[in-house]
Amino acid sequence: MRRRKNKFLTESTDDPIALVANLFDVSMVFAVALMVALVTRFNMTEILTQEDFTMVKNPGKENMEIITKKGKEINRYKQNQTKGKSNKKGKRVGTAYELESGEIIYVPE
Repeated sequence: MRRRKNKFLTESTDDPIALVANLFDVSMVFAVALMVALVTRFNMTEILTQEDFTMVKNPGKENMEIITKKGKEINRYKQNQTKGKSNKKGKRVGTAYELESGEIIYVPE
Protein backbone atom coordinates (compact mmCIF):
# COMPACT_ATOMS: atom_id res chain seq x y z
CA MET A 1 0.00 0.00 0.00
CA ARG A 2 1.40 3.33 -1.06
CA ARG A 3 1.06 6.31 1.19
CA ARG A 4 0.70 9.78 -0.18
CA LYS A 5 3.45 12.12 0.88
CA ASN A 6 2.52 15.57 2.03
CA LYS A 7 4.46 18.05 -0.05
CA PHE A 8 4.68 20.63 2.74
CA LEU A 9 6.08 18.24 5.32
CA THR A 10 8.82 16.79 3.17
CA GLU A 11 9.94 19.85 1.29
CA SER A 12 12.18 22.22 3.22
CA THR A 13 12.79 25.69 1.90
CA ASP A 14 15.89 27.54 2.81
CA ASP A 15 14.63 30.79 1.29
CA PRO A 16 13.46 33.15 4.09
CA ILE A 17 12.10 35.65 1.53
CA ALA A 18 9.32 33.20 0.59
CA LEU A 19 7.87 33.50 4.10
CA VAL A 20 8.07 37.32 4.00
CA ALA A 21 6.22 37.41 0.67
CA ASN A 22 3.41 35.32 2.12
CA LEU A 23 3.16 37.61 5.17
CA PHE A 24 2.94 40.63 2.88
CA ASP A 25 0.07 39.05 0.94
CA VAL A 26 -1.80 38.23 4.14
CA SER A 27 -1.34 41.77 5.50
CA MET A 28 -2.63 43.32 2.26
CA VAL A 29 -5.76 41.15 2.35
CA PHE A 30 -6.30 42.11 6.01
CA ALA A 31 -5.88 45.84 5.26
CA VAL A 32 -8.39 45.78 2.40
CA ALA A 33 -10.88 43.83 4.49
CA LEU A 34 -10.50 46.33 7.34
CA MET A 35 -11.11 49.30 5.02
CA VAL A 36 -14.23 47.70 3.54
CA ALA A 37 -15.53 46.89 7.03
CA LEU A 38 -15.00 50.47 8.24
CA VAL A 39 -16.68 52.02 5.20
CA THR A 40 -19.74 49.81 5.55
CA ARG A 41 -19.88 50.13 9.35
CA PHE A 42 -19.98 53.94 9.31
CA ASN A 43 -22.31 54.12 6.26
CA MET A 44 -19.80 56.10 4.23
CA THR A 45 -20.44 54.43 0.89
CA GLU A 46 -21.58 57.81 -0.52
CA ILE A 47 -17.96 59.00 -0.56
CA LEU A 48 -17.06 56.30 -3.06
CA THR A 49 -19.83 57.18 -5.55
CA GLN A 50 -19.94 59.96 -8.14
CA GLU A 51 -23.03 61.58 -6.61
CA ASP A 52 -22.93 64.91 -4.77
CA PHE A 53 -23.98 64.79 -1.11
CA THR A 54 -24.12 66.69 2.17
CA MET A 55 -23.65 64.92 5.50
CA VAL A 56 -24.08 66.36 9.02
CA LYS A 57 -22.08 64.75 11.81
CA ASN A 58 -23.24 65.22 15.42
CA PRO A 59 -26.16 67.58 14.63
CA GLY A 60 -26.95 70.14 17.34
CA LYS A 61 -23.85 69.38 19.41
CA GLU A 62 -20.72 71.45 20.03
CA ASN A 63 -18.60 69.32 17.69
CA MET A 64 -21.11 69.45 14.79
CA GLU A 65 -19.56 69.18 11.35
CA ILE A 66 -20.98 69.49 7.83
CA ILE A 67 -19.28 67.53 5.03
CA THR A 68 -20.16 68.30 1.41
CA LYS A 69 -19.00 66.63 -1.77
CA LYS A 70 -19.38 68.28 -5.17
CA GLY A 71 -17.67 66.40 -7.96
CA LYS A 72 -14.29 65.33 -6.62
CA GLU A 73 -14.02 68.18 -4.10
CA ILE A 74 -14.82 67.41 -0.44
CA ASN A 75 -15.29 70.30 2.01
CA ARG A 76 -15.59 70.12 5.78
CA TYR A 77 -17.22 72.89 7.79
CA LYS A 78 -16.96 72.94 11.58
CA GLN A 79 -19.27 74.80 13.92
CA ASN A 80 -18.06 78.21 15.05
CA GLN A 81 -16.89 78.05 18.67
CA THR A 82 -18.12 81.61 19.40
CA LYS A 83 -21.76 80.65 18.88
CA GLY A 84 -23.97 82.88 21.02
CA LYS A 85 -21.00 84.84 22.38
CA SER A 86 -20.80 87.43 19.62
CA ASN A 87 -21.23 91.12 20.47
CA LYS A 88 -22.38 91.88 16.92
CA LYS A 89 -25.96 93.01 16.45
CA GLY A 90 -28.07 92.61 13.37
CA LYS A 91 -31.56 92.88 12.00
CA ARG A 92 -33.89 90.53 10.23
CA VAL A 93 -33.71 90.97 6.47
CA GLY A 94 -36.23 88.43 5.20
CA THR A 95 -37.95 85.11 5.51
CA ALA A 96 -37.28 81.76 3.86
CA TYR A 97 -40.08 79.32 2.96
CA GLU A 98 -39.76 75.70 1.90
CA LEU A 99 -42.27 74.53 -0.70
CA GLU A 100 -43.72 71.01 -0.90
CA SER A 101 -41.42 70.35 -3.86
CA GLY A 102 -38.37 70.97 -1.67
CA GLU A 103 -37.51 74.37 -3.14
CA ILE A 104 -36.61 77.16 -0.76
CA ILE A 105 -37.83 80.68 -1.53
CA TYR A 106 -36.32 83.74 0.15
CA VAL A 107 -38.62 86.74 0.57
CA PRO A 108 -36.85 89.99 1.56
CA GLU A 109 -38.74 92.30 3.95
